[in-house]
This record gives sequence, structure tokens and C-alpha cells, in this order.
Amino acid sequence: MIDYLVVGLGLAGISFCETLEKDGKSFKVISDDSQQSSLVAGGLYNPVILKRFTMAWKAKEQMEMAIPFYQHLEKKLKVKLDYKIAVLRKFASIEEQNLWFEATDRPGLDYFLSTNILKNHNPNIDAPFGFGEVKYTGRIDTKALLRNYAEYLEQNGLFQKETFDFSCLEIFKDHLNYKSIKAKQIVFCEGYGLKNNPFFSYLPLNGTKGELLTIKASEYNETNVIKSGVFSIPLGKDLYRIGATYKWKDKTNEPTTDSKRELLEKLKTFLTCDFEVVDHVAGIRPTVVDRRPLVGRHPDHRNMYVLNGFGSRGVLIGPYAAKQLFNNIENRTELDPEINIHRFTKKYYSN
Repeated sequence: MIDYLVVGLGLAGISFCETLEKDGKSFKVISDDSQQSSLVAGGLYNPVILKRFTMAWKAKEQMEMAIPFYQHLEKKLKVKLDYKIAVLRKFASIEEQNLWFEATDRPGLDYFLSTNILKNHNPNIDAPFGFGEVKYTGRIDTKALLRNYAEYLEQNGLFQKETFDFSCLEIFKDHLNYKSIKAKQIVFCEGYGLKNNPFFSYLPLNGTKGELLTIKASEYNETNVIKSGVFSIPLGKDLYRIGATYKWKDKTNEPTTDSKRELLEKLKTFLTCDFEVVDHVAGIRPTVVDRRPLVGRHPDHRNMYVLNGFGSRGVLIGPYAAKQLFNNIENRTELDPEINIHRFTKKYYSN
């Protein structure tokens, strides 16, 4: 019997598997390619909500866990994942500059926001009011992470690439069986695929579609992330990732012409040089009605858990939420009430 069966291998699944391995727990993973949000993510770790100049939820605490987490993965997988890169917020007016200065005085934000207004020195960017800089930011190459981590698990006989078949799951008081696998606990890390999970479909996982473009712009020559109406993230070799859109009704992974048009229109408000679109991808972010993760034990099954609902900040939230869940299961520590799915227990029993 193994300790854990983990279903799903996006940022949530990887974060939990790493937590298990560090603590010497045995596990296996089952996953397919149905969920694309981690694969197509921008991968930025940025503690500040730049639309309102406010701190993201528990961002400093999450940053302190996430940076060493990805450093460890780089050594383990022998692959570059963490690219340190500044995030520059383009100001649209003097009023925005003043709001930025006000934000730099707030506790917590003062650590991450530079008090210097940066002048624009890139002739291919229209930014007459300059930029504000967010410090200690970077980009995780999520595509490389998912590919290399899956290969690592496969090499160690810990990964089965298949769609989870709920009809094959047998639940007992002290363990569960899935086909030939016998495990003490099961943790579902399925992203938006949770909507098709008969045990956790009651949870209010809305799902928000996001689309990203990759452009090639040989004249752009920008080494920072630029945030205006969209993010522009340098990838090297004259390539830049542009994103992202937020659509609440469309629940497909198919890129759309409307979102491409929206991204290009916003990009052209500040980028003045020529470029070509070389890729266009889409995925459904696992977003929650109250903008907090979904973590915890099933109301009726004591050996069944969920780790989900990271939204657009999975790179930062993943290690923090995984550790919270692990400590709850193994050490009986209380989950942060803001992420505990017990907040939706009434919804479960009313269904």
C-alpha cells in the first residue's frame, strides 16, 4: 500500500508531490492532458495586484516559500526554471504616479514597490509617464517544469498517463483501491477538471478562460516585463508572451479570434514596433467565487482530499497550499480557514 494517490499534475499536483517526497511519503500520480492552465500560464510570480496597487493574498508569505521551492526543483531536475525579471507597471497619467507613491508607503507593499519613477528609454514603447518597478519578481518556465517533472516521475515508476476513471475507485474506511493501486489517501489536483469530479463538483469552481499570444519582435529589445493593458513577458530570442484575457462563459481550451484581437489592440497601445504572432494558446484557470483556493478533506470521506482553485497565481500559491494540506493530513494542524473547503460544507449537504 502506498501513502498517497495524486490525481492531476499541474502546479497543484507538482507542489503536493514535492511536499510528499521531501517528507518520505510514497505516492503515485495519475494525469492526462485535458487541463491546460498550468501549461499555458504566463508563469510570473508577482506579489502585487497592479491594477489597484495592492498586495495579493498572503503574497509575501507565499514568496518566501516559493523561491526556495523552485530553486530546489531546478537542482533536482537539472533544468533552468526561475528567471529573475523586473515587472514594470506603465503609468497612464500623473494621477497614477501619485497613487503609486501612496502605495509605496503601505506596510508590506513598501518592500516590493520601488519609490523611483523609471523613465522610458525604449524607443519602441509609448510610455510618456514612465514606469513603477515591482522588485523581487520573476518568471517560472511552467512548460519546462511540467514536462521535466512528468519525465522524472515516469523514470521512477510513479506516473500513469491516463484519464482517471471514477468507476474504478473503491473507497474503504482506512484505504482506497484504484485498479491495481492501493493507497491510504487520495488527493485530487485536477484544476478545472474538478467540475467533472463526482465527489467535489459541489465546490464553486467557476473557471476563467485565459488566452496568451507569443510574438516575435526583433526591434523590441526589452528585458523587463511590461504591464499595461496586458503583460509583455520576454522569453529570449526576440520572443515575448502577451497576456492575458479573462473570459467567464467560454469553457473550452480553444483559442479564439476575439481574444486575439483584444490582446493585439491592448498591445498596440504601447508597443510601436513591428511584430508577428507565432503562437496562440488558451486554458481554463481554476478560479473560485471568493478568490481563495479550495483545500481540504471531503465532508464524508476521511481519506479523500482536494487541492485546487489557485486561479492565475498558481506559481506562488502552489507550494503554500500544498504544505498547508500536507500538515493538515499528517500533523493534524488546522488549515487556514480562508482556504478550507469546510466554508462550502452547507452547499454540499444542500445538493
